[in-house]
Amino acid sequence: MQYDKFQIPDADQVLPGRPQPMEISGTHFVNGNTIKEPFPEHLEVAIFGMGCFWGAEHVFWDTDGVFATAVGYTDGATENPNYDEVCTGRTGHAEVVKVIFDPKKVSYAELLRVFWDHHDPTQGMRQGNDIGSQYRSCVFCLNEGQKQEAEASRAAVQEALDAKDRGSITTEISMAQPFYYAEEYHQQYMAKNEDAVCPILRNPMHD
Repeated sequence: MQYDKFQIPDADQVLPGRPQPMEISGTHFVNGNTIKEPFPEHLEVAIFGMGCFWGAEHVFWDTDGVFATAVGYTDGATENPNYDEVCTGRTGHAEVVKVIFDPKKVSYAELLRVFWDHHDPTQGMRQGNDIGSQYRSCVFCLNEGQKQEAEASRAAVQEALDAKDRGSITTEISMAQPFYYAEEYHQQYMAKNEDAVCPILRNPMHD
């Protein structure tokens, strides 16, 4: 029986996972900076889910003030999942981008604008042709300040959508859960694969 990937799995449906974390190089393919802790003390971390993490990561590593980016899985119940498991819908995880940034060069509010502008936050458990709970729109906050900023920005974007009658935001905003790095080949995928295609949707508030 095929599992309904539009649903977050119940506890008895969750895949078991494993105790061993994913082995990755830890070095950003584009800029050579570290993508694993510990990070330099002056840097901060943000986590965003906005559909397929290949294209989403590319958007952020090109943003001024971003030290490094990494892709992974979070907000699920399976420990140390792999990509194939996440794609079944039975881990509960979302595909996300971890953004390590210098707050003196780019603010969290500016990163939120990048997030809202580069996907459609009204699509629920999908993003374009990518269908399933792993592609849901979400913001995972590292502290209460980030959460307040994210919620305020969501309200502002919803006002802009309402003005054009373009639907309701489905984006989840919550405190960060354990982040599991995706496989090495997923890290900076768009830079490693020049012919790769991963469309980035436009927020309908800009239509």
